[in-house]
Amino acid sequence: MTKFLLSLHVLAAIIAVGPITVAASMFPPSARKALAEPGSERAVSAVRLLHRICRVYGGVGIAVPVLGFATAMSMGVLKDAWLIVSMLLTALAAMVLLALVLPRQEEILEGIGGEDGSGTADEAGTDDGAGAGTRTAVGVKATAQLAMFTGVFNLLWATVTILMIVRPGSTTGA
Repeated sequence: MTKFLLSLHVLAAIIAVGPITVAASMFPPSARKALAEPGSERAVSAVRLLHRICRVYGGVGIAVPVLGFATAMSMGVLKDAWLIVSMLLTALAAMVLLALVLPRQEEILEGIGGEDGSGTADEAGTDDGAGAGTRTAVGVKATAQLAMFTGVFNLLWATVTILMIVRPGSTTGA
């Protein structure tokens, strides 16, 4: 049963977290492109799709810690330091995604008119009335901040992955 649970856990991590890390990383440059090309439905559609991938796979991603916890229980490693650190980092990654990445993606998407097609830069706080140049400059700042939060999210997942492979202190660790 342990091998089955471990297999499901790893597959869930690959299938759920992989798309989030890639889509979230692609979002800031795609948003900058959409901000630089006002009225480009193709650019807005790309940003909308990347956000949807992050949202949907974020929901599916709950399977990763659930299966991981079940696997750890069957392996009898719930008290191991590497696993406790991994669980804490996983929780932190989820909080970064839910509190910092997804809300900022939504704000940027609303600012480029991508959520429902009716947003304006002023509604998202990305235009001070001075025109597209200011909107783009503020948008660049917002997308840079989003890129930083996305990098933190990705770094947390990379650290969890390394801990899961190396398992410091374990008899099977590298």
